[in-house]
Amino acid sequence: MSTVTDRPNILWVCTDQQRWDTLGCYGNEFVETPTLDSLAESGMQFTRAFAQSPVCSPSRASFLTGRYPRTTGVRGNGHPIPDRETPVTRSFADAGYTCGLAGKLHLSPCSPTRPEGSMPERRIDDGYAEFNWAHGSRYVHLTNEYRRWLRAEGVEYDPTPVDSSAYVTTSVAPEHSQTMWCADQAVDFIEATAEGDDPWLFSLNPYDPHHPFDPPAAYLDRYLDRLDDIPLPNYEPGELTEKPAIQAVCHEGAYANEEMWPASEMDDDDHRLLRAAYWAMCDLLDDAVERVLSALERTGQREDTIVVFTSDHGEQLGDHGIYLKGPFFYEEALRVPLVISWPDTYVSAETDTLVELVDLAPTLCEAAGIDPPNRMQGRSLHGALVGEESFEDHRESVYAEAYDLTHWASDVRATMVRTDQYKLVRHHGPNRAGELYDLSSDIDETVNHWNDPAYNDVQTDLLTTLSDRMAETVDPHPERVAPW
Repeated sequence: MSTVTDRPNILWVCTDQQRWDTLGCYGNEFVETPTLDSLAESGMQFTRAFAQSPVCSPSRASFLTGRYPRTTGVRGNGHPIPDRETPVTRSFADAGYTCGLAGKLHLSPCSPTRPEGSMPERRIDDGYAEFNWAHGSRYVHLTNEYRRWLRAEGVEYDPTPVDSSAYVTTSVAPEHSQTMWCADQAVDFIEATAEGDDPWLFSLNPYDPHHPFDPPAAYLDRYLDRLDDIPLPNYEPGELTEKPAIQAVCHEGAYANEEMWPASEMDDDDHRLLRAAYWAMCDLLDDAVERVLSALERTGQREDTIVVFTSDHGEQLGDHGIYLKGPFFYEEALRVPLVISWPDTYVSAETDTLVELVDLAPTLCEAAGIDPPNRMQGRSLHGALVGEESFEDHRESVYAEAYDLTHWASDVRATMVRTDQYKLVRHHGPNRAGELYDLSSDIDETVNHWNDPAYNDVQTDLLTTLSDRMAETVDPHPERVAPW
């Protein structure tokens, strides 16, 4: 067991597509998340943490490298991460850490339809010595270790439709879920490293609560008697007419596909059941994290371990008339839970400072005594977490982008900046569409002030801020090697 607290272990939990308001500690009165609520109470809870992309690959490449999506080259799903990029796990491995992973990575394209036996995701020099890859439950090829384990257990992954719903299914029992399988891999890793002298970093990356909406039946059952109490999505009919056209298309069907979760065709019961299923998957995640934290306590490693809990991006969940994700910059799409806990070292509190996920890599480097490579563009939170600096000085804005984000919206080029009071989204191109929300009076982002003359000065100021933030994404590499 490591007792060198200046080289802490790191348990980095990153769920998939989990928006910030899915935990009790963030005000959700329906979910059952006692473990994560307790973790937030014992650590630093960030109430305004934002991903740099509203879809998986660019966000993950960004926070694992500490660099912005356009800088890494992973601008959208389907873009492979270049060999030149260096995930922070490589830096930790070089510093003597043993790095492991269970679940999803998604730094390069991954398809559920590739032939069995082929490697579905290309790896670069990522530093992981233990690599338990399992992108998600539906990915059937033999390289998905979860699916191989499921076959060995004699269990078939065959989701069961829920009566009266065209959009929700129930899946395997909790103990056979991909989420619990990931947790079990983490427990095995923690127990195996408990007697060693080297510190470790483990990436625990379950697929939940990513669609399809298919929680174990026992978890969904908790909600069925109170469906009528579940609030409907935040959507005002007609609000999309003053917003970029891609949003109205996705209102008719997620991913611009009329066959996938078409919000326009759903009734109130559909919306409520979908929300219940999504929350049920979040409850399952909480139980999985409890299993892993118990292993840390049991092996005497909790005090020497930084625990990070976050997600790669959010989920629209019917808000603004849209399900899933895409080139959208609503709070539901970008704002994620973020809790960082290191007992007796990091401050325990709650902060509303604006934070970007790109800040995580330099933060963890500094905590471990590793000089953050100068290629990183995020800003370390370590000084504030130990109480030596103020969170108020961290950021005045957060930035996100969407360049060729998805195959069905490859022509979209959009960037966002959000300050304490405002959010501006600029769609670059001939139509010059945009969004401008006054969050002080419209936190639900219903009214678009982009064409409102009363906000001309605000728009000009925000466009200047956006330009400055875009300039900050210029790659600091290659470095200058001579004066001329």
